[in-house]
Amino acid sequence: MNVLRFNGMPIIAVAKGMTVAALTFAVLGTVSALWNNPFFVRMTPTSGFETTALALQAVLVGIYVAIPVRGCAVKLAGAGGVANFLGIACPVCNKILMLIFGANVLLTYLEPARPYLAAGGVLVTTLAVLLRWNNFRASSL
Repeated sequence: MNVLRFNGMPIIAVAKGMTVAALTFAVLGTVSALWNNPFFVRMTPTSGFETTALALQAVLVGIYVAIPVRGCAVKLAGAGGVANFLGIACPVCNKILMLIFGANVLLTYLEPARPYLAAGGVLVTTLAVLLRWNNFRASSL
């Protein structure tokens, strides 16, 4: 069966990756209140890096999903996603973190670390994408 391909990947997989990237950007940006929305209100102002970190993460997640390999680096990609989300989200808006640590600890320790968490999440997800890509290339040879 002849399947349309883009860069060695089936065009359906590429479309799926683009859809996941767009949904990731829209959903996480809305949940973390990076823009005004009727669902969530952000308690701390954004610093400016959050939208860029979210865009990078969304693109990486889209690429990860588009690479047709079975179950490779899923935990690594998930850890990168969680770290990135904690990096872009409002530290005092997360009720679970507030319950465990309290506002004072979150604003003192998590707030200054958020850019590093977001960058670390992007780096870990990049590693997961590279591992998945290498497995895809190895399996298609």
